[in-house]
Amino acid sequence: MNLIVLLETPSPFHAYMRINSQFADDTTLIGLINDGDASAYRQEVKELTVWCSHNNLELNTLKTVEMTVDIRRNPPALPPLTIMDSTVMSVETFRFLGTTITQNLKWDNHIDLIVKRAQQRLYFLRQLRKFNLPKELLKQFYSAIIESVLCTSITVWFSSATKTDLRRLQRIVRTAERFIGTTLQDLYSSRVSKRASKIILDPSHPAHILFKLLPSGRRYRAQTTKTARHRKSFFPQAIYLMNS
Repeated sequence: MNLIVLLETPSPFHAYMRINSQFADDTTLIGLINDGDASAYRQEVKELTVWCSHNNLELNTLKTVEMTVDIRRNPPALPPLTIMDSTVMSVETFRFLGTTITQNLKWDNHIDLIVKRAQQRLYFLRQLRKFNLPKELLKQFYSAIIESVLCTSITVWFSSATKTDLRRLQRIVRTAERFIGTTLQDLYSSRVSKRASKIILDPSHPAHILFKLLPSGRRYRAQTTKTARHRKSFFPQAIYLMNS
């Protein structure tokens, strides 16, 4: 499946930024566009199409979708995207590497899926507990089968989830918490700290420069945030946790 994602949003960065991610037979093109000028983005799509043709690869336009993310109150309508004389379908939500992303950058749909999958697996944990399995085996089952579902891209969505959604997730964790001993906040904090530590130790990582030590050498410089959406995103939250 080929996914092309367009993000239209006010930004202090340069007029166009693109990220081309490839996983197996999936390709994702992410463009950041300011002032409604999508010419650079569309040129990038054209170049990607030409590159595929030159390398004997065929873009499946029937499975190619475009999603526009624009947080302004009255976003302008954009003309449809065309690839090889086929109009690309515009969608409001799609799944990217197991994570459901929506136009409004809210996580209700993704959490709905997580809750459904986790509840199904929780049944088996209850059955194993009835057989009086050792606590260590129950922990291993929980970590591999349930926690892995709860933690799917948790560093991205947890801090932006609504209280209602977090309560739904916490009910699942609380069921196992009596003999597992892990809270949802603990899961989130451990994943964020682990990811941040990897970035800090890797000078080649594009986000390495965001973790700047203060002159004391003990704490990292906090990012300036102007919106709640940015404050709740990964990097400000990671710096906060690393400084805690």
